[in-house]
Amino acid sequence: MKRSEIFFSIAQIPFDFAAIILAALAAYFVRFSGYALTIRPATSALSFPQYINAAMIISLAWIFIFAAYGLYAIGRSRRLLDELGRIIGACTFGIMLAVLVIFFNREFFASRFIVLAAWGLAIFFVFFGRVILRILRRLLLKFEVGVHRVVIIGSGKNAEALVREFALHPSLGFRVEKVFVDFFDEVQAEILKLREDDKIDEIFFAKIGASRTEISELNNFTADLHLPLKYTSDPYAAEIPLTDITSVAGVPVVEIKKTRLEGWGKIYKRLFDVVFSILFIILFSPILILAVFLVKITSRGPVIFLNERIGEDGKIFNLFKFRTMYAKHSIGKQFAGSAEALAFEQNLIRERGIKAGPVYKIKNDPRLTPVGKFLRRTSIDELPQFFNVLLGNMSLVGPRPHQLREVEKYERRHLKVLDIKPGITGIAQVSGRADLDFEDEVRLDTYYVENWSLALDLYILLKTPIAVLKGKGTY
Repeated sequence: MKRSEIFFSIAQIPFDFAAIILAALAAYFVRFSGYALTIRPATSALSFPQYINAAMIISLAWIFIFAAYGLYAIGRSRRLLDELGRIIGACTFGIMLAVLVIFFNREFFASRFIVLAAWGLAIFFVFFGRVILRILRRLLLKFEVGVHRVVIIGSGKNAEALVREFALHPSLGFRVEKVFVDFFDEVQAEILKLREDDKIDEIFFAKIGASRTEISELNNFTADLHLPLKYTSDPYAAEIPLTDITSVAGVPVVEIKKTRLEGWGKIYKRLFDVVFSILFIILFSPILILAVFLVKITSRGPVIFLNERIGEDGKIFNLFKFRTMYAKHSIGKQFAGSAEALAFEQNLIRERGIKAGPVYKIKNDPRLTPVGKFLRRTSIDELPQFFNVLLGNMSLVGPRPHQLREVEKYERRHLKVLDIKPGITGIAQVSGRADLDFEDEVRLDTYYVENWSLALDLYILLKTPIAVLKGKGTY
């Protein structure tokens, strides 16, 4: 561990504390500025000393929340967007804590604006502080401060990828000193010399198909030299990153978990879904009512289309959507003539299909009503799925649910996306929507299944309106 890494990890704490206090102060002065008071007078007396004392206490609590969200992990380098997702999640949890304090002290504080402003400003200032620290660290790396000098042992694509990545991205903080094809006696002697001359910090073992004996031998060697050892995993190990070790009769038992969404994770996500789906139903109720009216008066047939989809663990459920097609072209138990409609759809897929793989997409679909085209382009047709979330057969965030005839064409590795509830939106939807190849969609959804967190859910939900406004990938 480099001293600079420890320094920057610790430096994040006062930076974050200052950013949260600054956000609280900015929110206060914006709310109680002369201009704001002319728009809406304050409904409660709020002295600055009282406010700043409360802000200090809450800011200290936020630091512990940030720590729980892994924002102070030493030596761990994340992408900036991943960092933003964790910051949003931590600040959201923190503001919920502040709301609870306000609720139990109503005589002290009654400004909803300050709460919302402090939340948004805290995200901005904390993220800005993290960006500044990253810039400072990269400047130091240019002067060789904090650079990890590494030796790579191995050949093939893994070793080549590491060498290429470290060369192209010096901001990662790694400099390759030597590359060895294998771990021979001569290699040991050379590494020992590098260590004695203080020219090496750690070793990467990137040999494909290495035996357990080889890894054990190298581990013992690096342990004697007090050098960190990192090694690239084989493909099978990469497919089973989630494990839980228990003991039965003194025998260690490793359980391979399908997803992080087990135990309390599942409970947290369900509570999150119920609360926010109710809020979204209330928020979008005028649009829902207007959509019901438009669908009803512009074409014959049911307003809500019950589309059979495959959900968690392969269970079939009815997905709610506003009907966007003429009834004669709609497929399902609600409609007469589904066989003819299905045959017409198969013909359209052959002629106008734009997506390879099990999942189809039809461009310039002639079956859509004029209102249906608008509903699809704006994703308003998806809004009834908030009721699916309340019923418990969907989640706000997750892989998109597909039809049985699509799932039947899945390969075995694609079935991973059925390990959790499908979602209204998901990581694939905010990364390209229908324009993504099916394999890319599965890859992104699999990442979500294996790396779920509430922070990731919040990040995806916040990014969804941007994807909808862009209108990319809607047909």
